Amino acid sequence: MPATLSPRATLRIDVVTIFPEYLRALDLSLLGKAQRDGLLEVHVHDLRDFTHDRHRTVDDTPYGGGAGMVMRPEPWGEALDHVLGLAPDRTPTLVVPGPGGDRFTQQRAHELAGRDWLVFACGRYEGIDERVVEEYSERVELQVLSLGDYVLNGGEVAVLAMTEAVGRLVPGVVGNAESLVEESHEDGLLEYPVYTKPASWRGREVPPVLLSGHHGRVTEWRHAQRIERTRARRPDMLPHGQADRGSPG
Repeated sequence: MPATLSPRATLRIDVVTIFPEYLRALDLSLLGKAQRDGLLEVHVHDLRDFTHDRHRTVDDTPYGGGAGMVMRPEPWGEALDHVLGLAPDRTPTLVVPGPGGDRFTQQRAHELAGRDWLVFACGRYEGIDERVVEEYSERVELQVLSLGDYVLNGGEVAVLAMTEAVGRLVPGVVGNAESLVEESHEDGLLEYPVYTKPASWRGREVPPVLLSGHHGRVTEWRHAQRIERTRARRPDMLPHGQADRGSPG
C-alpha cells in the first residue's frame, strides 16, 4: 500500500531533468508560498550531474534504427538511485510523464496528493530507455502518466502541470478550501461560469439570479450551468444518455 500523507507531514517532490531552470516556476505563486510555509518540499536534480564524460552525454542513437535519440540508462540509473536514497523514512512514488501513459486526471491528482513522496523523471528526445522503467517498476511504485493525447518536447511541462494540480490539493496550500469543492472535474462536471463587478460591462449583464441574494436559487442556477457547460464542451464526461438531452430548466 502506498504511504499516505499525515496531517502534519510535508509532501516531498523530487524532479530529475536536464533542464533544471525549467522548474523554477514551482517557486512562484501558491506553490512557492507553500514551500516557504513548509507545506511542500521541492528538490530539482540535473541528470547531467550523473554522467562521466566531458560532454555530459545523456542520449544515444536507438537500437534498431529510426529517427531521434534515446536517453541512456546509465545516468538515469545513477540519478534515481541517488534520489531514492535521499529520504529513507519516506515511501516514493516514481512518476514518468509520457504520451504512452495512463491519463492524468483530477482523481489521479487526489491520489498523488495523498502520497508521501513523489519523484518525477523528465524524459526528452524519443524517451528514456525502457529498461529504466522496467528496473524501477520492480523496486518502487511507478506510474507512467500522460497529460493528454499529444506529444510534448519533454516531461518538464507535464511535471509543472501535475505538480500544480497535486500541490494545490495539499491541505493549507489553497487558502479557501471550499473553493476546491466545485471546481471543474471534481465531481464529473465542469465549473459554472463566474462573474464579478461591475454588474454591466459593454452591454453584457451579470445573470440576475446572481444579484438576487437568494442562495437557494443561486445554487440551483450554478448546478444547471455546470451540467449545460459539461454537455456543450465535454459530453464524454456525462453519464450515458445525458449528453443529448436539452438544456436544464
